[in-house]
Amino acid sequence: MTIESYLNPDFTWTKMLLFFLLAFGGILLCDLLVIWRAKSVAARQHEADQKAFFFERAENRVQCFYEMMISGTSVLFFSCAYVVCNHLYTLIETDPSAASGGLAFFYKVWGDGKDFVLLFLICMSCLLNTFLDRCIIPLKTITKEERASIRLLAMFYVILILVVLNIVGDESEYGPVMMYYLGLMVGRFVYFDASFVDFLDAMKSAIMNLPMLAMGMVLMAGLSVFGFQAGYLIERNYFIVGVFYTHLFLLLAIFVIHLIRFWPLILRKPKRSSGNAGRQE
Repeated sequence: MTIESYLNPDFTWTKMLLFFLLAFGGILLCDLLVIWRAKSVAARQHEADQKAFFFERAENRVQCFYEMMISGTSVLFFSCAYVVCNHLYTLIETDPSAASGGLAFFYKVWGDGKDFVLLFLICMSCLLNTFLDRCIIPLKTITKEERASIRLLAMFYVILILVVLNIVGDESEYGPVMMYYLGLMVGRFVYFDASFVDFLDAMKSAIMNLPMLAMGMVLMAGLSVFGFQAGYLIERNYFIVGVFYTHLFLLLAIFVIHLIRFWPLILRKPKRSSGNAGRQE
């Protein structure tokens, strides 16, 4: 069993470009919805500089959406790695003669210390999340509290994906992975948060961001269904691998949009009024 078994040779560069353009368009559409929502909120504010308020809120909410997709991809990395490793272990268990060299080492490690490997993968998922949203796609307008809340929402986002995949039924078992995530979510409040008030605040923030979660789910589902039906993504190695590939294209689209500073350029950040200072001089 090699990594090539999880790649689709029919997914050519031309098809990859088309899939990327669809992901790019989907991200732009979601951004437009977020910006429209920010504009409607800004219109109800009694701020002295309403344009500045709108720009700051729109940029913040767009980056919160990006954070949810980045965190969701990082969490999905752990899920996908678990499924692939479990699949590989089952194949070797069925045909022990296939275990040679590195595969024999993997079989022993996964069989004897599966829980430690999963803990390592969770840590790798957290590091990947931090690396992406701090270095590759730096999201600077999000506060520490917002980042924590969005990451919690992203974990719930992946749980919903796994629930759907369980219903669809691709012959893989996602129950253990969901229990890991639920354990992490509960453990955060039981062991790490200072009080029950913190739990209520986090849940309130998560509920307020549910439209963002729904939007991300619709975008991911639409692209994934198209990818499977068009033959870009393959079903033989479980749907979760294809869903993970979809998220990689979404991240690439977010990276390009963020790199060219598309929305700040289109929205045109308003200049702070300096008329009072000029009159005082």
